[in-house]
Amino acid sequence: MDTKRKQESLLDWRGPAIGLLDLDAFFASVEQLDHPEWRGKPVIVGGSPDGRGVVSTASYEARPFGVHSAMPSAQARRLCPQAIWTRGHFDRYRELSRQVMGFILDETPLVEQVSIDEAFFDVSPGRFSKESPIAICQRIQRRVSELGITCSIGIGVNKTVAKIASDRQKPRGLTVVLPGTEAAFLAPLPVRTMSGIGKACESRLRTMGVLTLGQLAQMSPKEMESAFGVAGPRMVERAAGREVSAVRDATAPEKVKSVSNERTFVRYLTGRTEVVAAIRHVSALTGTRLRSKGLTGHQVTLKLRLDKFRTKTAQCQLDERTDDEHVFGEAAVGLLKKIWTEGTPVRLVGVAVSGFDDSRTFQMSLLEQESGRDSKRRDDLRNLSIAADRVRKRFGKDSLAYGRDMRFREGTSGSIPLESEDDGRT
Repeated sequence: MDTKRKQESLLDWRGPAIGLLDLDAFFASVEQLDHPEWRGKPVIVGGSPDGRGVVSTASYEARPFGVHSAMPSAQARRLCPQAIWTRGHFDRYRELSRQVMGFILDETPLVEQVSIDEAFFDVSPGRFSKESPIAICQRIQRRVSELGITCSIGIGVNKTVAKIASDRQKPRGLTVVLPGTEAAFLAPLPVRTMSGIGKACESRLRTMGVLTLGQLAQMSPKEMESAFGVAGPRMVERAAGREVSAVRDATAPEKVKSVSNERTFVRYLTGRTEVVAAIRHVSALTGTRLRSKGLTGHQVTLKLRLDKFRTKTAQCQLDERTDDEHVFGEAAVGLLKKIWTEGTPVRLVGVAVSGFDDSRTFQMSLLEQESGRDSKRRDDLRNLSIAADRVRKRFGKDSLAYGRDMRFREGTSGSIPLESEDDGRT
């Protein structure tokens, strides 16, 4: 839809207006902003191509060569040997991200940041402004461009439409899906376009003769429930554009339900020693986040993503609440036998802690009653973790690492966690 038609349709907007802002090639764009001599050249942010690093972000100049996020760095170098490489400057990325989120908050308190470079927002007419949703989005885009970077925005009646629309015209795109047109907008698109549909789900849908979102929207909810469980009918609803979305109020206090972290590895882990090391590594990251939030929990969840897109989880309850990875991390290691057998490839490891309810009463474990020495050792280990937190906060996250962490420094996705609950992206 051209700009003139958009403007003419503003008065026709009825109902919710949900936007999704996505910063264009964010990390690489910031590097080009801070290094003017890199502008117009292929830039790759990620781990070293000489090790097991992966691409975090590739500039638009690098993408025609086939370089994309999560690609092994060595492969990216073969495809684009002339690219400029950098490990990234995450404090700088966070700084600009905060400014962009501030621009959105200037327009509406209903802002839900989902990653460092993405956020949903609600600019429904009459809620906080009488101005058109499109004009608001255009103003946000102008303010972002004044920082020296760009963003793409999709806007529609719900989150699914907004997310898909934000990817339609990149970079610097503004894709508007007016109320009542969402079904037609979604219908011709491949099913993988919709978030939550991965390769395994796509393959199963293909065997059912479903290739597009329009075909998915016509499926029987009962048939889909039989094939995909409770998620099936919701997939049909989303594909038809009928999803009802809510964007939380960023200014309202939010109860944290869990704190987690994950790592995706470039190569599969198959041996018990390296899988256990990975669990302890991820547990330490989760412990740092727990302590930064002042939270202690008693429920531990271990998550493994295996080959062929299988994901398995296991949970256990601790005798007392803790924020110490030496305690909940060993519990996570203990869960390994429930969901994994040695030799099975592991691509992702996640560790979550939940159960922050202060009303629960715990009894001292028998071991603690019998041995104060073990309790003192645990206190010493926790104090060591706290000291490590302080060192990393002052001198940077890479300033101190255990031997178990070094093996994973070049073998993970290289992205960074968003400071909010339930976010395990790292």
